[in-house]
Amino acid sequence: MKNLWNDSEANNYQDDLALRVYTSRLLGQEPALVLHGGGNTSVKSSTVNLFGESEEILYVKGSGWDLATIEAAGFAPVKLAVLKKLAELSELSDLDMVQTQRSAMTNPSAPNPSVEAILHAIIPFKYVDHTHADAVVTVTNTANGTDRIEQIYGKRVLIIPYVMPGFVLAKQVYAMTKDIDWNQLDGIILMNHGVFTFSDDAKTSYTNMLKLVTEAEDYLQQNSNLIANNSVSKIDPLELAKLRKNISNIRGCAVVTKLNANAKSFSQRKNVAEIATRGPLTPDHVIRTKRIPMIVGENIDNYIQAYNKYFSRNTDGKLTCLNPAPCWAVWPQFGLVNFGRSYKEASIIADITKHTIRAIEIAEELGGWQALPEADIFAVEYWQLEQAKLGKQGSALNLQGKIALVTGAASGIGKSCVEELHAQGAAVIAVDRNPTITKQFNQPDILGIVCDITVTEDIQNMVETAVRQFGGLDILISNAGTFPSSTKIADMNATAWDASLAINLTSHQRLLTVCSPYLAVGIDSAVVMIASKNVPAPGPGASAYSVAKAGQTQLARIAALELGSTGVRVNVLHPNAVFDTGIWTEEVLTKRAAHYGITVEEYKTNNILQTEVTSKDVANLACAMAGPIFAKTTGAQVPIDGGNERVI
Repeated sequence: MKNLWNDSEANNYQDDLALRVYTSRLLGQEPALVLHGGGNTSVKSSTVNLFGESEEILYVKGSGWDLATIEAAGFAPVKLAVLKKLAELSELSDLDMVQTQRSAMTNPSAPNPSVEAILHAIIPFKYVDHTHADAVVTVTNTANGTDRIEQIYGKRVLIIPYVMPGFVLAKQVYAMTKDIDWNQLDGIILMNHGVFTFSDDAKTSYTNMLKLVTEAEDYLQQNSNLIANNSVSKIDPLELAKLRKNISNIRGCAVVTKLNANAKSFSQRKNVAEIATRGPLTPDHVIRTKRIPMIVGENIDNYIQAYNKYFSRNTDGKLTCLNPAPCWAVWPQFGLVNFGRSYKEASIIADITKHTIRAIEIAEELGGWQALPEADIFAVEYWQLEQAKLGKQGSALNLQGKIALVTGAASGIGKSCVEELHAQGAAVIAVDRNPTITKQFNQPDILGIVCDITVTEDIQNMVETAVRQFGGLDILISNAGTFPSSTKIADMNATAWDASLAINLTSHQRLLTVCSPYLAVGIDSAVVMIASKNVPAPGPGASAYSVAKAGQTQLARIAALELGSTGVRVNVLHPNAVFDTGIWTEEVLTKRAAHYGITVEEYKTNNILQTEVTSKDVANLACAMAGPIFAKTTGAQVPIDGGNERVI
């Protein structure tokens, strides 16, 4: 475990809380210590209240904050004396604990204190660090984990048998430490949970954490001979899309997937179905991963039934069963699949499961992976304080969890469609032949792919890559096109004619052919063809463009007839005079304006409403057509042109 402490940088933080923020971020930067909001830290400090009285305050990480990015505002200031008194109580409900801790805060707008606040308070040192270090938890999740911990650390740590986090844990530590010499300890090991270190010096507490974790890592390295097969998973993309469809149906909402590309060796273990379903690495993960994964190839109905039985076995009759859909799956021979309402959520679960399977493999070599009993996992999964976190997720965006593909995405209408789809919650595949597309959108849930959509093989590879990235396809915005120079039919060059048909018509057919099987197993799937005003109202000199766009429109109408039985909607947009697109160069714009004998500005607003139509306007309507507003509409052609006399 690399020590990230920098004396020069640390010297920039003069007060207790600033230094606490610094060391917390050092811990949070290491995924092998904490993952996505896990772990917590604190510092005890004196302050003067409004009455001029000195008060001892515990600044403890607030709920909802991540150690990797935490700021001073992320620490809840709680009166230390109150927390110590709580530790002396014989019992305390979760609700009473939360309410009392909040009432003891000196800043009512601060976040809720960590559920471990009482434990931080009774540890008699200024700085306290708590992580869920992979290496330590891996050792504890073996059949003889306690013996192994003693072998590694001897008497330098206090070993706490697993109990529920929060007041119960604090009470147990309080009872076990009444008569000990804290100065003889380097830390506390919580079985199946994590590590605590502490010191009156921030650097020492941080360094002790790394020391304990490194010793566990060294022990595992000396006792493990794993050779990972990191070959990239080649899961069938259509089968992946079908799996996503099933999970989405059970959850009642669209989900995005993320594959674990380096989990192939784990999935190829003969006993993978048995060892993967013993339980999570630490109970804290259950709220994101559920207790066990699904095994692909087994009947998903069996998983649902098993979850419902698990709930029935452990409920007190007052709880409401959560959605039984799996949060991740093991695909034997191929790897892991993680599910989330967004790509971010799926990625968080993927991080957790990556660490989990590594721990399982190592623990198997140490004599066997042994997770906590299901009753202990259930207690955390249905813990009132954890359920409260789920209730703060807020309402979903209009296209949350949807997966969209946009062609011609580097500029104009296509670029605006990518941005609007993403703003409404979709994961987006942005496709263009311009090489800049791969770096144009700096978002993890926007995948830029270079593709010549006039080449069928390139389309096939692009779509399969896209489906493997996010799990399926729900929305296709077929937008790519070009606007040839104005040429009369009598003067038409065969090459120019063929080029226009290739990109403006044939490419849309090729793309639709490849995408159709995925759209058929998508979630409320929709295709939006971006055609042109030239379809209902062609102009002279634009035959190569107008004929191709008319063919594209006819293609969409037939597709609506053919794909309707699979639930796929196909509609057409007819934009006109959208001048912030790639096809409208200054040269083309000037020529068209001159053709009608008006100025460029007059040409831009040459419609009944006398308004300019922008790419964003088209994108907004395209997203509406792909969303629930147009759920009962297919085969429609909608103009977006400010009103055109010739069309009307």
